[in-house]
Amino acid sequence: MLYIPTNESYQSRYNKQYRINQRIRNDLSVSTGLEAYESESKLHCNVSLYDLVSAIPSPCYVLYYDALEFNLKLLHEIAHASDCKILVALKGYSFWREFDSVCKYLHGATCSGAWEARLAYEEIIKRQEQCRQEVESFDKNSTHIGSKDYYSVKDICVFSPAYKESQMQEILEYATHIIFNSFGQWHRFKPMIDSKNRHLLKENKKKIEIGLRINPLYSEVQPPIYNPCVSKSRLGIIPSEFYKDIESYASLYGYATIQDFFAAEFNGLHFHTHCEQDSEALARTLPHVIRYFDSFIKLSSWINFGGGHHITREDYNCDLLISLIKNFKNQYHNIEIFLEPGEAVGWQCGDLIGTVVDIIHNEGNIAILDISASCHTPDCLEMPYRPMCYKISYQKSTLSPTLHIESDLGANKGKYSYRFGGPTCLAGDIIGDYSFDTELHIGDRVALCDMMHYTIVKNTTFNGIELPKLGVIKEDKFTLLKDFNYRHFKDRN
Repeated sequence: MLYIPTNESYQSRYNKQYRINQRIRNDLSVSTGLEAYESESKLHCNVSLYDLVSAIPSPCYVLYYDALEFNLKLLHEIAHASDCKILVALKGYSFWREFDSVCKYLHGATCSGAWEARLAYEEIIKRQEQCRQEVESFDKNSTHIGSKDYYSVKDICVFSPAYKESQMQEILEYATHIIFNSFGQWHRFKPMIDSKNRHLLKENKKKIEIGLRINPLYSEVQPPIYNPCVSKSRLGIIPSEFYKDIESYASLYGYATIQDFFAAEFNGLHFHTHCEQDSEALARTLPHVIRYFDSFIKLSSWINFGGGHHITREDYNCDLLISLIKNFKNQYHNIEIFLEPGEAVGWQCGDLIGTVVDIIHNEGNIAILDISASCHTPDCLEMPYRPMCYKISYQKSTLSPTLHIESDLGANKGKYSYRFGGPTCLAGDIIGDYSFDTELHIGDRVALCDMMHYTIVKNTTFNGIELPKLGVIKEDKFTLLKDFNYRHFKDRN
């Protein structure tokens, strides 16, 4: 695995992470690949870092498989300890070419529409079916972490602010749960869902379960662009509208009470009010959910706590999360609970590696990269935020070429300062200001850290800029998984 710039090595950081929640983490073993961070000059097993970096094209999203698997093992342990289900949110992490461990450790996927639902079916459900026989033949009595999840039914939960009929027709082929953003949308598609469920029952298959997304009028998320509970938010049914609509539709369908109507027509509730937050935020949110929707939680067989739970972050309070889930289940008839993190799955398990194409001067040094904030890392502009990075410089010697790897020291803190910009015509295509103790040169590599989530899924080809390639480092070997060319650009226009 490549060097990742933090103030501490991955090994040190995750050792600290173990200590924070020792009860959960002490049974997990850090992947041996993390030993690579003990040295900036070589990998374990004496693999040449120079040869490894030279094999990586530019630009390229590079997944570090061992780091991904560590995240997934931790999520699996949280799910087991709390008796909840954790789904991967494909809107944030859809790197399906390396989904074997996702299938192994998680309970399925949450999807934002028909295409993500189809991807979940093809790369989780069908892959699970293909792997089941392999697992059974390996050891039918295995209790190895995650192995039994091959036998469990994976869930595909779908939510969209609004569905079109053509989308719903496709979603019905894949979804196990469909969550609506309004009673009106549920009413519109109820005949289609009822027809599909009758067909499933005839085949002795499980019915598609139906839920509603609620807005508890409380979220601590900043900035407002990511806050689903801001004024006039389109996401989730606010309490006043929930009670008004449920009375109206209960009457329309001839139910004596709104409770009878809900119990007969719906299976669960969903709220999503978090973004990159600790479990303390969830602890402060749940009272608002209970305040407005208690009577309907009691009638539900499941509740989805949404995403934004930063479970794999080093300072996340896993013990509190487990306690909150257990207490909630105890309060509500052992109700099934879903969590659907995207970022926590892909957190710090890969970089976007590019090249310095040119260096110009305008009131300071400006390095133009083959990486674009606008095309490749749009959250840098949306939030905005400045990603951590490191540079990889090639050094020639009389014996053999080597690499010098140096972490960014922060804006204007090192001897040599640079503004990183992209190759598009957008004046604001700026990644951020960086500095180093050694000089940056044309041809040097620059790696933007933690770029596996909410990046690839948001890429564009604005200005005809090439899409970064996709690769993985597994067992100290880089493998190119996907290349993009002119045809991918042309076919989108």
